[in-house]
Amino acid sequence: MNNSLWNGSLWLAWRQQRVLVGVGAAVLVVVGAVAAYSRAGILGDLRSGLFDHCDPGPLSCTGSGTGLPLLLDIEPLRYLGVLNLALPVLIGVFWGAPLLGRDRELGTHRTVLVQGVSRGQWFTSRFALAAVSTVVLSGLLAGVFAWWWRPAADRSYGLFWYENTVLGGSGPRVVAAALFGLAAGTLLGLLARRVLAAMSLTLLVTGGMTLLLEWAHRTRLLVPSRTYISAGSAPKEPMGDKWSAGHYGLITASGRRDDVLSCPYPSGAELRRCMAEGGYVSRFYEANPAGDYWAFQWTDTAVLGGLALLLTAATVLLLRRRV
Repeated sequence: MNNSLWNGSLWLAWRQQRVLVGVGAAVLVVVGAVAAYSRAGILGDLRSGLFDHCDPGPLSCTGSGTGLPLLLDIEPLRYLGVLNLALPVLIGVFWGAPLLGRDRELGTHRTVLVQGVSRGQWFTSRFALAAVSTVVLSGLLAGVFAWWWRPAADRSYGLFWYENTVLGGSGPRVVAAALFGLAAGTLLGLLARRVLAAMSLTLLVTGGMTLLLEWAHRTRLLVPSRTYISAGSAPKEPMGDKWSAGHYGLITASGRRDDVLSCPYPSGAELRRCMAEGGYVSRFYEANPAGDYWAFQWTDTAVLGGLALLLTAATVLLLRRRV
């Protein structure tokens, strides 16, 4: 890196973003301390033997003699998942939108450009520093979540992999989403005449994308569910840690699938009689196995990462026209 870049545009970028970098570092310190304390409590509860009689399925585990549900204290972990889900919105609004937009609104970018700094250097220094900081912050937050969640993963007394705070708040998706938020905010900050307007638009875009992906998860739009079939009236394969798609039913000899309410009996002679009368030869349900966690993760990462690259490219192309 040449000295003129460091002494000029990059130094100014650091001066403008150091408060945000400091806030990110402070958040990491607080989250790390809370995670270490809470995880120690979770491990202590698990080692106490209180949950030894619990099956690893989705059904609630109750205390011996009380009948009350047994749960680990995972609420702080949920809060981290919510924070990670909101990260693209927060970074896009408070970091991305002002990144170029503040200089454009105040006109201070002209002072920088007349001092021999090119538009490319002006953009690159700001965006590179913000992007590196975003990757470090989001990556560490996702890593802390995974480390904290592991002892309580996929247990009735913990958190299952398909809960939105886990599926959307952990893994490489968090990093891609944060970069998408930064790229969206940066582009909108370049296009809008006022930073406040850019922040509002960024809130709509990043929040809308977060909700859209949550809807895609629920509807299995990007990662289809799998069908599990049991012959005759034999017990269906246990759901376990699968994520049910909510589709249950019966299959005739010709392959036609009917809703489960066609024979609303869980088992026994009534179920067998109903299946015989309706010509049903098997039952089925649709769900995603726990291994699909990574299919959801990499699909979301590809979508959000690809959008981040496209928005960044659009920013570079529009830079000469807008600055």
